[in-house]
Amino acid sequence: MKTGLTLLNASTLAKLSSVFILGLVLSACGSGDGDDLDQFMRDATKNAKPKVQPLPEVKPYEALVYNRDGVLSDPFHVRKAASKSSGTQQPDLKRPKEPLESYPLESIKYVGMLSKNKLTYALLRTPDNTVQQVTLGNYIGQNYGRITQIADSEVTLHEIVQDELTGDWVNRTTRLALQE
Repeated sequence: MKTGLTLLNASTLAKLSSVFILGLVLSACGSGDGDDLDQFMRDATKNAKPKVQPLPEVKPYEALVYNRDGVLSDPFHVRKAASKSSGTQQPDLKRPKEPLESYPLESIKYVGMLSKNKLTYALLRTPDNTVQQVTLGNYIGQNYGRITQIADSEVTLHEIVQDELTGDWVNRTTRLALQE
């Protein structure tokens, strides 16, 4: 048994001696101040100068005045073309408005026709689903539309609208077709 204990101690002794020698070698490499690399790193940070160029000078904002000399026309105002007509056709703005003039014409539907006592009535459905009776001469829509004819298949009316380019009032014929 002594031989097994001696071998175990010899292998442990060999391991301990190799760790000790390795520690001596590594501690010899770690000397502090004599290293050239450490000296270079210290000197490199002292001599380093950043190469950042200065910011350009900011010029103050100068607002551009449009049409300073008055030669150009303002692009945001409506220009009117020269009117060729006298513009005598205008809606009567002083007459009281009828109830169906508060609705856009596109939202009014022609749904039927009635005849009573030799009078013909058109039945019109409004956007709030009420049905109104109208006859010749009544006004409907927001463009001063006056009913001129009531037929089985359509209601014809004349509207007075303002021309976008000239500003003159012009007549326009519009029809409401029967909606089934």
